[in-house]
Amino acid sequence: MDGDVVLKDVALSTLLGPAGHLTGADMPARNRTDWSFLPATSPRAVLRPTTTQEVSSILRYAHGNGVPVTPQGGLTGLVGGARPLDDGIALSLERMVGIEEIDADGMTMTVRAGTPLETIQKAAAEAGLYFPLDLGARGSCAIGGNLSTNAGGNRVIRYGMARDLVLGVEVVLPDGTVLPMLNKMIKNNAGYDLKQLFLGAEGTLGVITRAVLRLYPAPGCTQAVLCTAENYDKVLAVLSTVRRRLGPLLSAFEVMWSDYWTQATQRVPGMRAPVEIGDATHVILIEMQGLDDAIDGARFAQLLEDMMEQGLIADGAVAQSLGDVAAFWATRDAAAEFANPAVIGPHISFDVGLTVARMDEFSIRAKQGLMDALDGHSVYYGHVGDGNLHVVAWVPGADPQPLSEASRIVYDIIGDMGGTISAEHGIGTLKKPYLPLSRSVEEIDTMRRLKAALDPGGIMNPTKIFD
Repeated sequence: MDGDVVLKDVALSTLLGPAGHLTGADMPARNRTDWSFLPATSPRAVLRPTTTQEVSSILRYAHGNGVPVTPQGGLTGLVGGARPLDDGIALSLERMVGIEEIDADGMTMTVRAGTPLETIQKAAAEAGLYFPLDLGARGSCAIGGNLSTNAGGNRVIRYGMARDLVLGVEVVLPDGTVLPMLNKMIKNNAGYDLKQLFLGAEGTLGVITRAVLRLYPAPGCTQAVLCTAENYDKVLAVLSTVRRRLGPLLSAFEVMWSDYWTQATQRVPGMRAPVEIGDATHVILIEMQGLDDAIDGARFAQLLEDMMEQGLIADGAVAQSLGDVAAFWATRDAAAEFANPAVIGPHISFDVGLTVARMDEFSIRAKQGLMDALDGHSVYYGHVGDGNLHVVAWVPGADPQPLSEASRIVYDIIGDMGGTISAEHGIGTLKKPYLPLSRSVEEIDTMRRLKAALDPGGIMNPTKIFD
């Protein structure tokens, strides 16, 4: 039966209006997939509610009629988590935007789930506060998606993952039940902390519609340096030193392997290299957020001088302004430009996690494995201070790229080294076959039981994480 007729039978088209109920040729192409490079699907409708009650009505209908629903935020995910099913519903929260409250005394912000991350960051800054979650897709990604995937990003080493930055959520369960869990208190031990079930669940247990976010005082100063290290042992020594000397002021510790640095600074149009890598093997981006520039700036400068004298870093460029800080981060975020045919073109992205001490070992094994099996190239960079490494791999001239073959090589090495196949991107559909490499049979069985309890009809984002 035609999808438009089915939906009209329950008056959803009337409830949502023409801007909220899109079918056929009116469905935007962007809602048919995400940034995973997976082919577009053919959902029966794209529904764009504006209120929690509208979300509830949609799910109540879907639950009663066995229609699969895929929640969508900014569609910036890389693992197929927001890609709808054929003949299912794409539930876009793009119209559920807005900041409802900033509580300066309680240091919280209440937002609607479709609000872009960058909008939240700017609103916090205008209030003299700070929301520390930050990632390259900040201008496009939505906070609901950030929470549903437990996003990590650039400053996890200081502030933690997305789940550490949220105090409460409002969630709609698959049967349409609304859970009003908009807690604003840091200390609240009144029974189970149910919000944790939905943070990182990738929309498989319910739909996050609103959230109470935790804010922090705005940094009094920001210092950054790009420096080079002659080998990975010195990278580890630098990390140990800055952790000890800066303590809670350390806000980011990013590392780019020399192969990544070459691609980012020599091939990405408009990108400049603030520091020459020479014979070094790694470029390190260290960021400190302090309270007072006179005190903490001097502390940072002395730290860099001491590390140079000790031979831990070979060369470096120190940011003289916030513009310089942004330019440093641009080299780290340059991977977003790698899809440009002038840089790399079609490629495969991996987001893995393992112990910090073994990251270089992994890069050597993965690079060799991809080259031997596929004649494939790969570059490495990531949030090393958090144990999170990103890999960009490609076989020159291949279109499509050998996703399954490359994934098996990379994830088998991760499994052998006791790491995780997903540090911050989630599982979605692309990583689903490899979940047993990072989770035990008992853990996966418990996940299935939770899914069955909250979503007995299996309508919420089916085919994601596991079947």
